[in-house]
This record gives sequence, C-alpha cells and structure tokens, in this order.
Amino acid sequence: MARTRSERHWSASVGLHLALVLAAVVAVFPPLWLLVTSFKPKNDAFTTSLVTHFTLDNYTHVLTGTSFLTWFGNSVVVVALTTVIGVFTAATTGYAVSRFRFPGMRPLLWLLLITQMFPVAVLIVPLYNLLASLGLLNQPLGLVLTYLTIAVPFCAWMMKGFFDTIPVEIDEAGRVDGLTPFGTFWRLVLPLARPGLAVTGFYTFVTAWAEVAYASAFMTGEDNLTLAGGLQTFVNQYSNDWGSMTAAAVIIAVPAALVFAFAQRHLVAGLTAGTTKG
Repeated sequence: MARTRSERHWSASVGLHLALVLAAVVAVFPPLWLLVTSFKPKNDAFTTSLVTHFTLDNYTHVLTGTSFLTWFGNSVVVVALTTVIGVFTAATTGYAVSRFRFPGMRPLLWLLLITQMFPVAVLIVPLYNLLASLGLLNQPLGLVLTYLTIAVPFCAWMMKGFFDTIPVEIDEAGRVDGLTPFGTFWRLVLPLARPGLAVTGFYTFVTAWAEVAYASAFMTGEDNLTLAGGLQTFVNQYSNDWGSMTAAAVIIAVPAALVFAFAQRHLVAGLTAGTTKG
C-alpha cells in the first residue's frame, strides 16, 4: 500500500510539473516569437526558423522612417494624465464610500459596479457623439476622459476594499489632532494604502497604454495617433509590414514591463510595511 501511494504521489508530481511547463511554454511562446521576428529581415517574417540573418533594420525603420516617436509622445501624455487623474479620483472616491455615509451612496456603489458590465464596443458610438459635441475629438483630453470611464469605477471599488482594511481609529486620531477630513485622508490614511495605489496606478496605466478601440475611433490623422492606433498603420488592407509591426510592439512592451516592475516592488514593500505596523 505504501508503494502504491508513493507511486501515485510521484505520478501526480510529474503530471503537475508537466502541466506547469506546458502552461509556461504556451504563455512565453507568443512574446518570444514576436521578439525573434523583430530581428528577422522582412522577407523572413513568416518563416518558422530562428534568426538566420540578424538585423536591426526593423527597429531603425520604426524609429527613423515612421511617426513612431510622435505616437509615443502622444501616448505618454495621455497615459500620464489618465494615471494621475485616475488614481486621485479612484482614491478619493474609494475613501468617501468607505468612511462616510451620505444620501445616494448605495446607488453610487451600484453605478460603479454596473458600468463594468458594458462592453467597449457598445460605448464607442455614444462616447464619439459626446466628444464631438464637446469638440474633444482628436484631442488628448478627450481620450483621457474615455479612459477614465474604464479605469475609475473598477479602481474606486478596489480602493474602497483597501480603505476598509485600515482601522477607523486612525481617522479619529487625525481629527483629534486637528486635521481636516482631507488632511486625515492625505497624511494618515493614504500612505497606508500604498499597495492599493500601486495596483490602481498599474491598472490605470495599462488601460491607457494598451487600449485600442477608443484610440482608433477617436483619434485620426498621423500626428494625432497614439501607439495603439499607430501600430495599425503597419499592417492593414494596403500594406503588411510585419517586421516593423513586431519591432514596434517590442518597443511598446518595454515601458509596460518597467512600470510593472516598479508597481510590483512598491506593492511588496507596502504589504511588508503594513504587516510590520500591524
């Protein structure tokens, strides 16, 4: 019986490790093949072989022969505004619904939840008409506002959960010391919610950095495009420049990876600090 159990344990362990290896290969293969293709000549883009003729021509063409740097600058502006405004709005909203009781609070919570149920495709037309009436089409501010409609409701719910875990006695201590409600939030409560701020900032960044539908619908003209819209100029009904497409995708992935590493480091540091204080 002992041998049978040992054999079962061994077979289960082997099966688990094989499944994990298979899942890792499936997850890593697409970005790895994207990276490999970006170093191939354009004529070898569809070959299944590895890099036989290493070249940086695709990256050179993207950076010097296209408007990629303009698209990159537009995306940085939109992402920076979206992240700063989104994190601040989500944090203040989450703190308000966590700490205060006011008329309309429950409908507000339901509204934040229900807005997550609408697909992006359903909202493109009404948002387009709204931005057109406000004169915000082809404007970075218009794109920022649309991204906030995606990020803020979810992040506000998430921040409410973080603020719920912070003892109310901290707020009471701040009021005893003469702080205003906003002063208590800013100086005492917000530093304790660093893990939530890190996750909120990363989610908001990814929402604005990787979104395609709104960027394609609301921004036209080569000088107004963001990276998401600019990528579509490489592969469309008129041209198929897969080499430039993959090179641009690799460059775009670098800032996202750096932001993830930064957010992850602060998330772990915040959790450790909270455990120590507890």
